[in-house]
Amino acid sequence: METIESILNQLSDFIWGIPLLVLLVGTGIYLTIRLGFLQIRSLPYALKLAFSRNQDKKSEGDISHFQALMTASAATVGTGNIVGVATAVVLGGPGAVFWMWAAGLFGMATKYGEAILAVKYRVKDSEGNMAGGPMYYLEHGLKQKWLGVLFAVFGALAAFGIGNGTQSKAVADLMNDTFSIPVWITGIALVIFAGLVILGGIKWIGRVTAFFVPIMAVFYILAGLIVMIANINLVPEALGTIFTYAFSGEAVAGGTVGAVIRFGVARGLFSNEAGLGSAPIAAAAAKTDLPGRQALVSMTQVLIDTFIICSITGITIVMSGQWQDTSIEAGVLTSSAFGTLLGDVGPYLITLGLLFFATSTILGWGYYGEKCFQYLFKNPTAVKVYRTVFVLFIFVGATASLDVVWTLADVLNGLMAIPNLIGLLGLSGIIIYETKRFQKKVKEEKEEMGQIARKA
Repeated sequence: METIESILNQLSDFIWGIPLLVLLVGTGIYLTIRLGFLQIRSLPYALKLAFSRNQDKKSEGDISHFQALMTASAATVGTGNIVGVATAVVLGGPGAVFWMWAAGLFGMATKYGEAILAVKYRVKDSEGNMAGGPMYYLEHGLKQKWLGVLFAVFGALAAFGIGNGTQSKAVADLMNDTFSIPVWITGIALVIFAGLVILGGIKWIGRVTAFFVPIMAVFYILAGLIVMIANINLVPEALGTIFTYAFSGEAVAGGTVGAVIRFGVARGLFSNEAGLGSAPIAAAAAKTDLPGRQALVSMTQVLIDTFIICSITGITIVMSGQWQDTSIEAGVLTSSAFGTLLGDVGPYLITLGLLFFATSTILGWGYYGEKCFQYLFKNPTAVKVYRTVFVLFIFVGATASLDVVWTLADVLNGLMAIPNLIGLLGLSGIIIYETKRFQKKVKEEKEEMGQIARKA
Protein backbone atom coordinates (compact mmCIF):
# COMPACT_ATOMS: atom_id res chain seq x y z
CA MET A 1 0.00 0.00 0.00
CA GLU A 2 2.87 2.38 0.83
CA THR A 3 4.37 1.70 -2.61
CA ILE A 4 1.07 2.54 -4.33
CA GLU A 5 0.71 5.72 -2.28
CA SER A 6 4.27 6.73 -3.11
CA ILE A 7 3.68 6.19 -6.83
CA LEU A 8 0.44 8.17 -6.73
CA ASN A 9 2.13 11.02 -4.86
CA GLN A 10 4.87 11.17 -7.49
CA LEU A 11 2.26 11.05 -10.25
CA SER A 12 0.28 13.85 -8.59
CA ASP A 13 3.40 16.02 -8.27
CA PHE A 14 4.17 15.39 -11.95
CA ILE A 15 0.66 16.15 -13.21
CA TRP A 16 0.37 19.28 -11.09
CA GLY A 17 3.89 20.32 -12.04
CA ILE A 18 5.16 23.18 -14.17
CA PRO A 19 3.90 21.91 -17.60
CA LEU A 20 0.23 21.78 -16.55
CA LEU A 21 0.45 25.07 -14.68
CA VAL A 22 1.99 26.72 -17.75
CA LEU A 23 -0.78 25.26 -19.91
CA LEU A 24 -3.49 26.42 -17.48
CA VAL A 25 -2.16 29.96 -17.13
CA GLY A 26 -1.10 30.13 -20.77
CA THR A 27 -4.61 29.31 -21.92
CA GLY A 28 -5.96 32.07 -19.69
CA ILE A 29 -3.43 34.59 -21.04
CA TYR A 30 -4.15 33.56 -24.64
CA LEU A 31 -7.92 33.97 -24.20
CA THR A 32 -7.43 37.24 -22.31
CA ILE A 33 -5.49 38.72 -25.22
CA ARG A 34 -7.92 37.43 -27.87
CA LEU A 35 -10.89 38.72 -25.88
CA GLY A 36 -9.26 42.11 -25.26
CA PHE A 37 -9.23 41.81 -21.45
CA LEU A 38 -12.97 41.24 -21.44
CA GLN A 39 -12.89 40.11 -17.80
CA ILE A 40 -12.02 43.69 -16.82
CA ARG A 41 -14.02 45.62 -19.41
CA SER A 42 -17.26 43.68 -18.91
CA LEU A 43 -17.04 42.97 -15.19
CA PRO A 44 -19.67 45.59 -14.14
CA TYR A 45 -22.18 44.18 -16.64
CA ALA A 46 -21.30 40.62 -15.58
CA LEU A 47 -22.03 41.43 -11.93
CA LYS A 48 -25.31 43.08 -12.94
CA LEU A 49 -26.36 39.92 -14.81
CA ALA A 50 -25.34 37.66 -11.94
CA PHE A 51 -27.03 39.50 -9.09
CA SER A 52 -29.97 41.22 -10.79
CA ARG A 53 -33.40 40.40 -9.42
CA ASN A 54 -34.67 40.21 -12.99
CA GLN A 55 -33.23 36.82 -13.93
CA ASP A 56 -33.96 35.25 -17.32
CA LYS A 57 -37.00 33.00 -16.85
CA LYS A 58 -38.06 32.50 -20.46
CA SER A 59 -34.99 31.01 -22.16
CA GLU A 60 -34.14 27.32 -22.28
CA GLY A 61 -32.45 25.92 -19.20
CA ASP A 62 -33.11 24.43 -15.78
CA ILE A 63 -31.91 27.11 -13.34
CA SER A 64 -31.30 30.87 -13.32
CA HIS A 65 -28.01 32.69 -13.97
CA PHE A 66 -27.66 33.24 -10.23
CA GLN A 67 -28.43 29.63 -9.32
CA ALA A 68 -25.89 28.37 -11.88
CA LEU A 69 -23.28 30.74 -10.43
CA MET A 70 -24.06 29.62 -6.88
CA THR A 71 -23.88 25.93 -7.87
CA ALA A 72 -20.44 26.50 -9.41
CA SER A 73 -19.38 28.58 -6.39
CA ALA A 74 -20.64 25.85 -4.07
CA ALA A 75 -18.30 23.37 -5.73
CA THR A 76 -15.24 25.61 -5.82
CA VAL A 77 -15.52 27.40 -2.47
CA GLY A 78 -14.31 24.61 -0.22
CA THR A 79 -11.36 23.54 1.89
CA GLY A 80 -9.02 25.04 -0.74
CA ASN A 81 -10.07 28.53 0.33
CA ILE A 82 -8.92 27.87 3.89
CA VAL A 83 -6.39 25.04 3.86
CA GLY A 84 -5.24 25.49 0.24
CA VAL A 85 -4.34 29.15 0.68
CA ALA A 86 -2.52 28.33 3.91
CA THR A 87 -0.54 25.64 2.07
CA ALA A 88 0.44 28.16 -0.61
CA VAL A 89 1.73 30.60 2.02
CA VAL A 90 3.57 27.87 3.97
CA LEU A 91 5.35 26.55 0.86
CA GLY A 92 5.68 29.70 -1.22
CA GLY A 93 5.74 32.47 1.36
CA PRO A 94 3.45 35.54 1.46
CA GLY A 95 4.28 36.36 -2.18
CA ALA A 96 2.26 33.33 -3.27
CA VAL A 97 -0.90 35.33 -2.54
CA PHE A 98 0.03 37.82 -5.28
CA TRP A 99 0.53 35.06 -7.83
CA MET A 100 -2.78 33.57 -6.74
CA TRP A 101 -4.37 36.87 -7.77
CA ALA A 102 -2.51 36.87 -11.09
CA ALA A 103 -3.72 33.34 -11.85
CA GLY A 104 -7.24 34.41 -10.92
CA LEU A 105 -7.19 37.36 -13.32
CA PHE A 106 -6.38 35.16 -16.31
CA GLY A 107 -8.52 32.38 -14.93
CA MET A 108 -11.56 34.61 -15.37
CA ALA A 109 -11.03 34.51 -19.14
CA THR A 110 -10.71 30.72 -18.99
CA LYS A 111 -13.97 30.42 -17.04
CA TYR A 112 -15.65 32.67 -19.58
CA GLY A 113 -14.49 30.50 -22.47
CA GLU A 114 -15.55 27.28 -20.74
CA ALA A 115 -19.06 28.60 -20.13
CA ILE A 116 -19.45 29.85 -23.72
CA LEU A 117 -18.73 26.38 -25.06
CA ALA A 118 -20.79 24.62 -22.37
CA VAL A 119 -23.96 26.54 -23.27
CA LYS A 120 -23.39 26.42 -27.03
CA TYR A 121 -22.95 22.64 -27.16
CA ARG A 122 -25.36 21.61 -24.40
CA VAL A 123 -28.10 19.07 -25.11
CA LYS A 124 -31.32 17.90 -23.48
CA ASP A 125 -31.21 14.54 -21.74
CA SER A 126 -33.95 11.89 -21.76
CA GLU A 127 -35.70 13.61 -18.84
CA GLY A 128 -35.73 17.03 -20.48
CA ASN A 129 -32.91 18.53 -18.39
CA MET A 130 -29.87 20.31 -19.82
CA ALA A 131 -26.58 18.43 -20.00
CA GLY A 132 -23.34 20.12 -20.97
CA GLY A 133 -19.70 20.63 -20.17
CA PRO A 134 -16.31 19.68 -21.63
CA MET A 135 -17.44 16.17 -22.64
CA TYR A 136 -20.09 17.67 -24.92
CA TYR A 137 -18.01 20.41 -26.53
CA LEU A 138 -15.15 17.97 -27.02
CA GLU A 139 -17.50 15.59 -28.84
CA HIS A 140 -19.79 17.99 -30.74
CA GLY A 141 -17.49 20.98 -31.13
CA LEU A 142 -13.99 19.55 -31.45
CA LYS A 143 -15.33 16.26 -32.93
CA GLN A 144 -13.13 14.24 -30.58
CA LYS A 145 -15.49 12.02 -28.59
CA TRP A 146 -12.64 10.01 -27.08
CA LEU A 147 -11.44 13.16 -25.29
CA GLY A 148 -14.96 13.71 -24.00
CA VAL A 149 -15.05 10.16 -22.67
CA LEU A 150 -11.68 10.63 -20.96
CA PHE A 151 -12.86 13.82 -19.28
CA ALA A 152 -16.11 12.18 -18.13
CA VAL A 153 -14.28 9.19 -16.65
CA PHE A 154 -11.82 11.42 -14.78
CA GLY A 155 -14.62 13.71 -13.56
CA ALA A 156 -17.00 10.96 -12.39
CA LEU A 157 -14.25 9.32 -10.34
CA ALA A 158 -12.55 12.49 -9.07
CA ALA A 159 -15.87 13.68 -7.63
CA PHE A 160 -15.60 11.02 -4.92
CA GLY A 161 -12.33 12.48 -3.71
CA ILE A 162 -12.04 16.24 -4.20
CA GLY A 163 -15.79 16.82 -3.99
CA ASN A 164 -16.77 14.22 -1.43
CA GLY A 165 -14.37 12.30 0.81
CA THR A 166 -11.78 15.03 1.38
CA GLN A 167 -14.52 17.51 2.24
CA SER A 168 -16.47 15.26 4.63
CA LYS A 169 -13.21 14.13 6.29
CA ALA A 170 -12.12 17.73 6.88
CA VAL A 171 -15.49 18.63 8.39
CA ALA A 172 -15.72 15.52 10.58
CA ASP A 173 -12.19 15.90 11.97
CA LEU A 174 -12.60 19.62 12.66
CA MET A 175 -16.00 19.18 14.32
CA ASN A 176 -14.46 16.48 16.48
CA ASP A 177 -11.44 18.62 17.42
CA THR A 178 -13.45 21.79 18.08
CA PHE A 179 -16.74 20.55 19.49
CA SER A 180 -15.87 16.90 20.42
CA ILE A 181 -18.59 15.60 18.09
CA PRO A 182 -17.84 11.98 17.03
CA VAL A 183 -16.94 11.70 13.36
CA TRP A 184 -19.68 9.15 12.71
CA ILE A 185 -22.37 11.59 13.89
CA THR A 186 -21.03 14.28 11.55
CA GLY A 187 -20.90 11.70 8.76
CA ILE A 188 -24.55 10.73 9.22
CA ALA A 189 -25.64 14.39 9.39
CA LEU A 190 -23.80 15.18 6.14
CA VAL A 191 -25.30 12.13 4.41
CA ILE A 192 -28.84 13.16 5.39
CA PHE A 193 -28.44 16.80 4.37
CA ALA A 194 -26.57 16.16 1.13
CA GLY A 195 -28.81 13.23 0.25
CA LEU A 196 -32.00 15.28 0.51
CA VAL A 197 -30.52 17.86 -1.86
CA ILE A 198 -28.50 15.79 -4.35
CA LEU A 199 -31.14 13.13 -4.88
CA GLY A 200 -33.52 15.91 -5.91
CA GLY A 201 -31.40 16.80 -8.95
CA ILE A 202 -30.11 20.12 -10.29
CA LYS A 203 -33.25 22.13 -9.56
CA TRP A 204 -33.02 21.25 -5.86
CA ILE A 205 -29.25 21.82 -5.86
CA GLY A 206 -29.77 25.19 -7.57
CA ARG A 207 -32.39 26.31 -5.02
CA VAL A 208 -30.38 25.20 -1.99
CA THR A 209 -27.06 26.65 -3.15
CA ALA A 210 -28.73 29.93 -4.13
CA PHE A 211 -29.79 30.23 -0.48
CA PHE A 212 -26.85 28.52 1.19
CA VAL A 213 -23.78 29.85 -0.65
CA PRO A 214 -24.44 33.61 -0.21
CA ILE A 215 -24.93 33.05 3.54
CA MET A 216 -21.68 31.12 3.92
CA ALA A 217 -19.75 33.60 1.78
CA VAL A 218 -21.06 36.61 3.69
CA PHE A 219 -20.33 34.84 6.99
CA TYR A 220 -16.67 34.28 6.10
CA ILE A 221 -16.23 37.69 4.49
CA LEU A 222 -17.65 39.44 7.56
CA ALA A 223 -15.36 37.40 9.83
CA GLY A 224 -12.39 38.46 7.72
CA LEU A 225 -13.46 42.11 7.70
CA ILE A 226 -13.85 42.05 11.48
CA VAL A 227 -10.26 40.78 11.74
CA MET A 228 -8.96 43.48 9.39
CA ILE A 229 -10.90 46.33 10.98
CA ALA A 230 -9.89 45.24 14.48
CA ASN A 231 -6.24 45.15 13.33
CA ILE A 232 -6.36 47.84 10.66
CA ASN A 233 -2.82 48.96 11.44
CA LEU A 234 -1.50 45.58 10.27
CA VAL A 235 -3.24 45.59 6.87
CA PRO A 236 -0.86 47.95 4.97
CA GLU A 237 2.15 46.06 6.29
CA ALA A 238 0.61 42.71 5.27
CA LEU A 239 -0.09 43.94 1.74
CA GLY A 240 3.42 45.34 1.50
CA THR A 241 4.84 41.98 2.59
CA ILE A 242 2.78 40.15 -0.04
CA PHE A 243 4.00 42.38 -2.88
CA THR A 244 7.61 42.41 -1.65
CA TYR A 245 7.83 38.64 -1.34
CA ALA A 246 6.11 38.12 -4.71
CA PHE A 247 9.27 39.24 -6.49
CA SER A 248 11.98 38.74 -3.87
CA GLY A 249 12.18 34.99 -4.33
CA GLU A 250 11.95 34.31 -0.60
CA ALA A 251 9.93 31.10 -0.49
CA VAL A 252 9.93 28.51 2.25
CA ALA A 253 10.21 25.73 -0.33
CA GLY A 254 12.89 26.26 -2.95
CA GLY A 255 13.88 29.81 -2.07
CA THR A 256 13.33 31.15 -5.59
CA VAL A 257 10.79 33.31 -7.39
CA GLY A 258 9.86 30.18 -9.32
CA ALA A 259 8.76 28.44 -6.13
CA VAL A 260 6.70 31.45 -5.05
CA ILE A 261 4.96 31.61 -8.43
CA ARG A 262 4.42 27.86 -8.63
CA PHE A 263 2.70 27.49 -5.27
CA GLY A 264 0.63 30.66 -5.67
CA VAL A 265 -0.57 29.75 -9.16
CA ALA A 266 -1.13 26.08 -8.33
CA ARG A 267 -3.24 26.71 -5.23
CA GLY A 268 -5.10 29.56 -6.88
CA LEU A 269 -6.13 27.42 -9.85
CA PHE A 270 -6.85 24.45 -7.59
CA SER A 271 -9.18 26.65 -5.56
CA ASN A 272 -11.14 28.40 -8.34
CA GLU A 273 -10.85 25.41 -10.75
CA ALA A 274 -10.38 27.65 -13.81
CA GLY A 275 -9.42 25.36 -16.67
CA LEU A 276 -10.28 22.09 -14.93
CA GLY A 277 -13.63 21.88 -16.74
CA SER A 278 -15.88 21.41 -13.72
CA ALA A 279 -17.71 24.75 -13.55
CA PRO A 280 -19.02 24.73 -17.17
CA ILE A 281 -21.11 21.68 -16.25
CA ALA A 282 -23.18 23.97 -13.99
CA ALA A 283 -23.16 26.81 -16.52
CA ALA A 284 -24.76 24.53 -19.12
CA ALA A 285 -27.89 24.24 -16.95
CA ALA A 286 -28.56 28.01 -16.88
CA LYS A 287 -31.54 29.69 -18.50
CA THR A 288 -29.96 31.95 -21.08
CA ASP A 289 -30.65 33.15 -24.62
CA LEU A 290 -26.99 33.47 -25.63
CA PRO A 291 -23.85 31.62 -24.45
CA GLY A 292 -22.05 34.91 -23.83
CA ARG A 293 -24.53 36.07 -21.24
CA GLN A 294 -24.05 33.07 -18.94
CA ALA A 295 -20.30 33.13 -19.67
CA LEU A 296 -20.01 36.59 -18.15
CA VAL A 297 -21.89 35.41 -15.08
CA SER A 298 -19.67 32.33 -14.77
CA MET A 299 -16.44 34.32 -14.78
CA THR A 300 -17.57 36.28 -11.69
CA GLN A 301 -17.18 33.04 -9.73
CA VAL A 302 -13.39 33.53 -9.83
CA LEU A 303 -13.86 37.03 -8.43
CA ILE A 304 -15.82 35.61 -5.48
CA ASP A 305 -13.50 32.67 -4.91
CA THR A 306 -10.02 34.07 -5.47
CA PHE A 307 -10.17 37.84 -5.14
CA ILE A 308 -12.50 37.95 -2.15
CA ILE A 309 -12.54 34.72 -0.11
CA CYS A 310 -8.98 33.50 -0.77
CA SER A 311 -7.69 37.04 -0.29
CA ILE A 312 -9.26 37.24 3.16
CA THR A 313 -7.54 34.00 4.15
CA GLY A 314 -4.16 34.99 2.71
CA ILE A 315 -4.08 38.52 4.10
CA THR A 316 -5.20 37.35 7.54
CA ILE A 317 -2.44 34.73 7.67
CA VAL A 318 0.21 37.30 6.71
CA MET A 319 -1.19 39.86 9.18
CA SER A 320 -0.94 37.36 12.03
CA GLY A 321 2.72 36.55 11.36
CA GLN A 322 1.92 32.90 11.97
CA TRP A 323 3.29 31.92 8.56
CA GLN A 324 6.79 32.42 9.97
CA ASP A 325 6.26 29.68 12.58
CA THR A 326 7.46 26.52 10.82
CA SER A 327 5.99 24.33 13.56
CA ILE A 328 2.42 25.18 12.50
CA GLU A 329 1.02 22.86 9.83
CA ALA A 330 -0.89 24.27 6.88
CA GLY A 331 -4.07 22.47 7.95
CA VAL A 332 -4.37 24.57 11.11
CA LEU A 333 -2.54 27.75 10.02
CA THR A 334 -5.67 29.71 9.13
CA SER A 335 -7.33 28.75 12.41
CA SER A 336 -4.19 29.75 14.28
CA ALA A 337 -4.04 33.08 12.43
CA PHE A 338 -7.65 33.95 13.26
CA GLY A 339 -7.05 32.84 16.85
CA THR A 340 -4.03 35.16 17.14
CA LEU A 341 -6.00 38.16 15.85
CA LEU A 342 -9.45 37.46 17.32
CA GLY A 343 -8.72 35.38 20.41
CA ASP A 344 -10.58 32.19 21.35
CA VAL A 345 -13.48 32.91 18.97
CA GLY A 346 -11.16 32.72 15.92
CA PRO A 347 -10.86 28.92 15.64
CA TYR A 348 -14.64 28.54 16.06
CA LEU A 349 -15.25 30.91 13.14
CA ILE A 350 -12.89 28.88 10.95
CA THR A 351 -14.56 25.62 11.96
CA LEU A 352 -17.99 26.96 11.01
CA GLY A 353 -16.59 28.45 7.80
CA LEU A 354 -15.06 25.14 6.80
CA LEU A 355 -18.31 23.36 7.66
CA PHE A 356 -20.24 25.60 5.26
CA PHE A 357 -17.58 25.54 2.54
CA ALA A 358 -17.00 21.79 2.54
CA THR A 359 -20.72 20.93 2.65
CA SER A 360 -21.43 23.19 -0.32
CA THR A 361 -18.57 21.59 -2.26
CA ILE A 362 -20.18 18.17 -1.78
CA LEU A 363 -23.42 19.48 -3.31
CA GLY A 364 -21.74 21.04 -6.33
CA TRP A 365 -19.47 18.11 -7.07
CA GLY A 366 -22.35 15.68 -6.64
CA TYR A 367 -23.91 17.33 -9.68
CA TYR A 368 -20.63 17.44 -11.63
CA GLY A 369 -19.94 13.75 -11.05
CA GLU A 370 -23.51 12.82 -11.94
CA LYS A 371 -23.36 14.66 -15.27
CA CYS A 372 -20.04 13.03 -16.17
CA PHE A 373 -21.54 9.64 -15.33
CA GLN A 374 -24.67 10.48 -17.33
CA TYR A 375 -22.52 11.19 -20.38
CA LEU A 376 -20.97 7.73 -20.13
CA PHE A 377 -24.15 5.84 -19.26
CA LYS A 378 -27.30 7.38 -20.72
CA ASN A 379 -29.60 5.21 -18.56
CA PRO A 380 -31.51 7.38 -15.98
CA THR A 381 -31.53 4.46 -13.52
CA ALA A 382 -27.73 4.26 -13.65
CA VAL A 383 -27.54 7.98 -12.84
CA LYS A 384 -29.77 7.50 -9.78
CA VAL A 385 -27.49 4.68 -8.63
CA TYR A 386 -24.49 7.02 -8.99
CA ARG A 387 -26.25 9.68 -6.89
CA THR A 388 -27.00 7.13 -4.17
CA VAL A 389 -23.46 5.75 -4.06
CA PHE A 390 -22.04 9.29 -4.02
CA VAL A 391 -24.21 10.24 -1.04
CA LEU A 392 -23.37 7.07 0.91
CA PHE A 393 -19.66 7.61 0.26
CA ILE A 394 -19.85 10.82 2.30
CA PHE A 395 -20.06 8.68 5.45
CA VAL A 396 -17.10 6.57 4.34
CA GLY A 397 -15.04 9.69 3.78
CA ALA A 398 -15.96 11.15 7.14
CA THR A 399 -15.10 8.05 9.16
CA ALA A 400 -12.28 6.32 7.29
CA SER A 401 -8.70 7.18 6.46
CA LEU A 402 -8.26 6.57 2.75
CA ASP A 403 -5.21 8.63 1.80
CA VAL A 404 -4.60 6.60 -1.36
CA VAL A 405 -8.10 7.35 -2.62
CA TRP A 406 -7.66 11.07 -2.02
CA THR A 407 -4.31 11.14 -3.79
CA LEU A 408 -5.82 9.23 -6.73
CA ALA A 409 -8.64 11.78 -6.87
CA ASP A 410 -6.06 14.58 -6.95
CA VAL A 411 -4.41 12.87 -9.93
CA LEU A 412 -7.75 12.43 -11.71
CA ASN A 413 -8.66 16.05 -11.01
CA GLY A 414 -5.48 17.21 -12.72
CA LEU A 415 -6.08 14.86 -15.64
CA MET A 416 -9.50 16.47 -16.19
CA ALA A 417 -7.78 19.69 -17.17
CA ILE A 418 -5.81 18.26 -20.09
CA PRO A 419 -8.69 17.34 -22.47
CA ASN A 420 -10.58 20.45 -21.35
CA LEU A 421 -7.70 22.79 -22.22
CA ILE A 422 -7.28 21.05 -25.58
CA GLY A 423 -10.95 21.80 -26.22
CA LEU A 424 -10.63 25.44 -25.16
CA LEU A 425 -7.64 26.09 -27.39
CA GLY A 426 -9.07 24.11 -30.32
CA LEU A 427 -12.42 25.92 -30.11
CA SER A 428 -11.07 29.39 -29.26
CA GLY A 429 -12.39 30.65 -32.60
CA ILE A 430 -15.91 29.66 -31.55
CA ILE A 431 -15.43 31.50 -28.24
CA ILE A 432 -14.48 34.70 -30.11
CA TYR A 433 -17.36 34.31 -32.60
CA GLU A 434 -19.95 33.81 -29.84
CA THR A 435 -18.52 36.77 -27.93
CA LYS A 436 -18.91 39.08 -30.92
CA ARG A 437 -22.44 37.78 -31.51
CA PHE A 438 -23.33 38.43 -27.91
CA GLN A 439 -21.76 41.91 -27.85
CA LYS A 440 -23.71 42.84 -30.98
CA LYS A 441 -26.93 41.71 -29.26
CA VAL A 442 -26.14 43.75 -26.15
CA LYS A 443 -25.46 46.83 -28.28
CA GLU A 444 -28.80 46.40 -30.05
CA GLU A 445 -30.57 46.03 -26.69
CA LYS A 446 -29.01 49.25 -25.41
CA GLU A 447 -30.01 51.13 -28.56
CA GLU A 448 -33.56 49.81 -28.27
CA MET A 449 -33.75 50.87 -24.62
CA GLY A 450 -32.42 54.30 -25.59
CA GLN A 451 -35.12 54.71 -28.25
CA ILE A 452 -37.83 53.74 -25.77
CA ALA A 453 -36.46 56.23 -23.25
CA ARG A 454 -36.41 59.04 -25.82
CA LYS A 455 -39.99 58.34 -26.88
CA ALA A 456 -41.11 58.40 -23.27
